[in-house]
Amino acid sequence: MGYKARLETKYMETVVPALQEQFNYSSSMEVPRLLKICINQGVGMATQDKKLVENALSEMSLITGQKAVPTKAKTSISNFKLREDMTIGARVTLRRERMWEFMDRLVSVALPRVRDFRGVNDKSFDGRGNYSMGVTEQIMFPEINIEKVSKITGMDITFVTSARTDAESLALLKALGMPFKNQR
Repeated sequence: MGYKARLETKYMETVVPALQEQFNYSSSMEVPRLLKICINQGVGMATQDKKLVENALSEMSLITGQKAVPTKAKTSISNFKLREDMTIGARVTLRRERMWEFMDRLVSVALPRVRDFRGVNDKSFDGRGNYSMGVTEQIMFPEINIEKVSKITGMDITFVTSARTDAESLALLKALGMPFKNQR
């Protein structure tokens, strides 16, 4: 048998039975699961300095362990000196092993490194069971060397689950170790 991430093993052995009991599912296949994690980083100053996008792509690739894809502007906005098809950000979609590894590193290593960290907001659900959170600085990840960082930028992380409601998704993410602020 192949390699299994620590968090994936925890999900299979403890989270699935707990959620099945909590929400009275008849089958373990009904239990919500994490489908993918989407990480997006917009680089606002990319219109003036092209090097910032290259730095964002390399940092995002370092953090996730997967090659980041540049995002391009869809429309031109003259006030922002932005032209159509200009590269203005980076994004990565993680699935399977890399998704579990990233989630594990985010919860156990990166989030506790944030100064004055009191938990993530539990109100950022979209109504369909997906959760989004913003990170203000990329230096919270241990893969990033602080001396080589030219500009501190944030990123958006979206957890896409198979849950139908926000309550199911909250229970799933809480069971996986996500440190929410207001423990309900």
